[in-house]
Amino acid sequence: MTTGHRRRVQGTRAPAPSETQGDMTDDFTELPDDAQDTAAAGDAPRRTAVVAEDESLIRMDIVETLTEAGFDVIAAVGDGESAIEKTRELRPDVVILDVKMPQTDGVTAAEKIGEENLAPVVMLTAFSQSELVERARDAGAMAYVVKPFTPADLLPAVEIAISRHQQIVQLESEIADLGERFETRKRVDRAKGLLQTNMGLSEPESFRWIQKTSMDRRLTMREVADAVVDQLGGQGKD
Repeated sequence: MTTGHRRRVQGTRAPAPSETQGDMTDDFTELPDDAQDTAAAGDAPRRTAVVAEDESLIRMDIVETLTEAGFDVIAAVGDGESAIEKTRELRPDVVILDVKMPQTDGVTAAEKIGEENLAPVVMLTAFSQSELVERARDAGAMAYVVKPFTPADLLPAVEIAISRHQQIVQLESEIADLGERFETRKRVDRAKGLLQTNMGLSEPESFRWIQKTSMDRRLTMREVADAVVDQLGGQGKD
C-alpha cells in the first residue's frame, strides 16, 4: 500500500475520523499530504465511509486508501459496537468492517446495519474464516475482501457494495410505489362505483369527476376517492 509522508491534520474542510480503540479516542488522524490537496480541490460532494478495524495500522491504511480514492472517512473505529453507533449517527455511503473485532464482531455489526438498512457493508476477512464469510453474506454484506489486500482489491469491492445497495434501495422504492398505485386504483374503483350507484353517473363520468375534483382542490385522486367513500359508502345500508 502507498505509505508516503504523513502529517497530522486538524480542522480540515472534511470532518476528521475519530480513532477509537477501547476507551481511548483521538480526534486527530494522519492523512497523506496529497489527500489534503485532493480534498481542497474537488467541488463535487465526496462520498463518505466508516471504517471499523481493530488493528490500527490496517485501519490507517484503509483510511489512506479511501481518502486517496476520493472518500471522506468520517469515522475510523476499533470495534463493532462503535461501528454501529457511528453508522447510525453519520449515515455513510459505505461501511468497511473487519470480521473479528472486540465487543461486537463485524458479522453482528453487519447484521444490525443491514436490518436498519443504514449503509452497504464491505467485510474484511481472512482465508481461514470461510464460515464467517457465509455468515457475513447472510447478514447482508454486499462484498468482502480477503486479507492481505491491496487498494486494487479493496476499492472495486467498495464500488460493488455501493452499487448493489443502490439497486436494492431503488427496487424497494419501485415495489413500494407499485403497492401504492395498486391501493389507489382499488380506492378509486370503489369511489367510482359509489358515484355510479348514488349519483347516477356513468363509469367515465365518475372517473372524470374524481380527476377534476382532484385538480380543482389540489388533492390526490386517492384523497378524493377516500372522501367519496366516507360520504357515500354508508348510504343505502339502512
